[in-house]
Amino acid sequence: MQKIQSTPNAASRAAVIERLREAGILAILLLGAVVFSLTVPSFFSVDNAITGIGLSAAINTIVAIGLTYVIMTGGIDLSVGSTAALSAVIGADLMQRGLPPLLAVVVALGVGALAGLVNGLLITRVQLAPFIVTLGTMTFYRGLALSYTNGQPILSLPDGFKNALGGDVFGLPIPLIAALLLVGAFTLILRYTKTGQYILAIGGNAEAVRLSGINVGRFITLTYVISGVLAAFAALVLIAQLGAAEPILGSGWELSAIAASVVGGTSLAGGKGNVVGALLGALLLSMLQNVLTLLGVQAFYQLLATGLIIIGAMVIDRYTRGP
Repeated sequence: MQKIQSTPNAASRAAVIERLREAGILAILLLGAVVFSLTVPSFFSVDNAITGIGLSAAINTIVAIGLTYVIMTGGIDLSVGSTAALSAVIGADLMQRGLPPLLAVVVALGVGALAGLVNGLLITRVQLAPFIVTLGTMTFYRGLALSYTNGQPILSLPDGFKNALGGDVFGLPIPLIAALLLVGAFTLILRYTKTGQYILAIGGNAEAVRLSGINVGRFITLTYVISGVLAAFAALVLIAQLGAAEPILGSGWELSAIAASVVGGTSLAGGKGNVVGALLGALLLSMLQNVLTLLGVQAFYQLLATGLIIIGAMVIDRYTRGP
């Protein structure tokens, strides 16, 4: 079996570009925080920083980590929002029926894993395009969530569940802590394990990886399972905050997560990804959306801003990748 590796010059150049992009996003975040604090009085407050920006960024970061892994292989997962909804309503319903919250959480995460596994197998075994597969399962999983609940929300979740995933530790919300821990864990996996190296290599040249004797389909499928599990976990964190689960939960999550991932330095062409960048991208998007909300800007203009950010990030990525 041949070892998959990039040339030293290419790896060094990629690392420099990655650090510069991270530094650039961080600089924009700091500059934006200063400007918005001076122009929007309610922006610079602990409550707004934690609940208005931090919690939103935490949810988006968790989903974006999974999508980052998928996109690194050259794929896409449009079903994350629907997977989140299906996992959430099943987990919430089981808790209402008396199943211990811990077991209900395990089942919900299993639903997310199964949804991701279906996506991965359709892509790798049936040889269907990721966009088509996840577009189809996005609709299918959403339909399952709506059918399961008859379109109704599931209310009155157990206090133990809400405190475990929706509480705080020393004033820091558990969702934010969880997001930071996941960023750390998946960054280590990407940088220091063979699994991470193979996932990046597959996005760069899947055929070369296959000729090296590596089961490409297995690793691609793994990324979709990861995406499904993280979407389910993000949904559980959110319903712990809300105290209820709705079948329409997660609508638009795919756009926000893709935006965070791409802004953070993940290439839609595959072969390049940055989990820390996804966190920074999520923070940038959450800060922008928060400011626009405080200024009374309507939601559809916020979508326009998100779309422009994605296009801008793709243009930057195109020119930093070279010909």
